[in-house]
Amino acid sequence: MAEGRRERADAVRNRRAILRATEELLANHPPEKISMEQVAAAAGVGKGTVFHRFGSRMGLMLALMEERALALREEVTDGPPPLGPGAAPRERLLAFLDAVVDLIARNKGLLAALQHAVTTAQRPADTPREEHPFHAFWHGHVSALLAALRPDLDADLLAHFLFGALQNENVLRLLERGETTRVAGTLRTLVTGLLDAALPATGDTPEA
Repeated sequence: MAEGRRERADAVRNRRAILRATEELLANHPPEKISMEQVAAAAGVGKGTVFHRFGSRMGLMLALMEERALALREEVTDGPPPLGPGAAPRERLLAFLDAVVDLIARNKGLLAALQHAVTTAQRPADTPREEHPFHAFWHGHVSALLAALRPDLDADLLAHFLFGALQNENVLRLLERGETTRVAGTLRTLVTGLLDAALPATGDTPEA
């Protein structure tokens, strides 16, 4: 039993070292210049350990992004309002979109690396972005809040549109220049305009 605990502790330590090394490399090098060999050397582990733990470059970048997104997910599920439970759906939606914009703005290099990993991965190792766990949670949370606020609209598709806008090259360039407040404010204007638009005058209850 002690041996098993020691192995688990080593695995956790290696994982943290690899993710920390990847983060440091991304801070100083463009994504396309970072190899799994460099990550292994910076983390002080063998290249095989990196591949065994994360499977591929894509898996490594995704794991690091998930680490960053996990804190936001915990705020949404267990934190105080308005991000966490207890606030009205409208407040939660706007607070969450603000938080996502901030997360993207603070992790542009990592997201670029993830996108690079997606575009260079060999099939079938590459995974559509919609299947990434953090993206699925973001989309599900936003679409659920939109559905609660405007059941007459296609909340699922609208959530895709909103996140698609945040992946637009021009929008990402604005975030790169530090215009986070401008982007978040414009997104709020878009969403509040949508929420405040008059319901169609076809009856008391929109058809399902």
